[in-house]
Amino acid sequence: MKYKFLRTGMKSESGSLTRWKKGIWKHENTLDMCHSGLHCSKYPDQAFSFVQGEIVALVETKGKSIVQNDKECWSDMRIVKSYKWTKKDSVALAIYAAQLVLPIFEKEYPKDNRPRKAIEAAIYWMKHPSAWAARAAEAARAAARAAAWAARDAAWAARAAEAARAAARAAAWAARDAVTKKIRLWMIKRIKTLEEV
Repeated sequence: MKYKFLRTGMKSESGSLTRWKKGIWKHENTLDMCHSGLHCSKYPDQAFSFVQGEIVALVETKGKSIVQNDKECWSDMRIVKSYKWTKKDSVALAIYAAQLVLPIFEKEYPKDNRPRKAIEAAIYWMKHPSAWAARAAEAARAAARAAAWAARDAAWAARAAEAARAAARAAAWAARDAVTKKIRLWMIKRIKTLEEV
């Protein structure tokens, strides 16, 4: 199975704004990554990076394809299962991802507590949704992204000889891969708990 995020009404976000129905095969003659064809990703985190939709679909593919590391384009696709993906799911994902990289950020920037405060605000919103907390949750997602980028940049900031920089780059890629794997597994587990559409 592969993953695809859709908009309300089972619509694709771009292209022909295709409306999907479970179990029905769709066919496209022309394949051009990001322009034509039926797109999906091998993992849910990859699919979410392209479309932050309200529905996550498990899809089956066949026929001609163009496959990249994080995205695939197919001539034939059908939705096997679909689930509601809500704002709470997105906030929970942001909290989880930010908490994974927070120790790296705080080690490099020990006096900067903004990411921690943003995570706390997002956790509060999950327990007590309100208009104020919704704005805080948006700030938390922005802070989570900033913390992740800062953590990545910090890992690359080796100040020693070229050999040390190469070692730091290798460590940064390994850390990134470990975090990505955890996020991927979290999303797969979360999707199994969602309400089916």
